[in-house]
Amino acid sequence: MNDFPICPQCTGENAYFDGNMHVCPDCSHEWNEEERQAENEQNTPRDSNGTELQDGDSVIVIKTLDVKGSTMVIKRGTKVKNIRLTDNPGEVDCKVEGSSIVLKTCFLKKG
Repeated sequence: MNDFPICPQCTGENAYFDGNMHVCPDCSHEWNEEERQAENEQNTPRDSNGTELQDGDSVIVIKTLDVKGSTMVIKRGTKVKNIRLTDNPGEVDCKVEGSSIVLKTCFLKKG
């Protein structure tokens, strides 16, 4: 039995392999599975060490950060619990000292 992928556009199950591309006869969408997987890898939120981040993870701030528009300072080593992923893979939404803020993932490590 062949394991053909589901169409990423219409979720149709009739996709087939045609040369170097997958084709969906239901919606006429064509894609290269290797390129699609590489794109998904780039869109995965990762911390400063390259570890994948998920909703609800706890992270540690690796650099003292001044919060723009505020006198608040987030010190290095601060543990932030229960992060929420955003549409941007380079940012996470979280609460620090009761304030809801967005932090860049390059300043975080999973902890």
